[in-house]
Amino acid sequence: MKRRTFMGLGAATAFLGGASVYALADSSEGEFEIMKSEEEWRKILTEEQFAVMRKEATERAFTSPLNDEKREGIFHCAACDLPLFSSEAKFDSGTGWPSFYEPLPDAVGYKTDFKLIYPRKEEHCSRCGGHLGHVFNDGPQPTGKRHCINGVALAFKPGETA
Repeated sequence: MKRRTFMGLGAATAFLGGASVYALADSSEGEFEIMKSEEEWRKILTEEQFAVMRKEATERAFTSPLNDEKREGIFHCAACDLPLFSSEAKFDSGTGWPSFYEPLPDAVGYKTDFKLIYPRKEEHCSRCGGHLGHVFNDGPQPTGKRHCINGVALAFKPGETA
């Protein structure tokens, strides 16, 4: 192996190691108003909800019926029923997941996610810590944000207002 290749691999390893430490330091895991054991969460969530909300998986694009939901109402956390997003903030991003330009006040928390090597802003329910999705800077005005949310992490209540 050439010295230059070895040095490049060493630098990449150091960066990824540092990124992992940074991700842990920025983690939102900890104390929440609603805390349950893994066994308790498994009893109240479906297998797919558990994978997404407790293990930070991602549902397949275009599989959630909430992606096409057009009625007025409020989208709640599927795990703890906290109101998270208003239908007024929902828009069609074309990505295959329900998307919103802003959450309801104090509804969500964030942490940095390095699962794809580059940093992403991961979104969680502020009451139970359930993983919801990610936030990107390519949404519509007035915020310019796209909260890209797993549909299985949401429960829609039509007719409800914020």
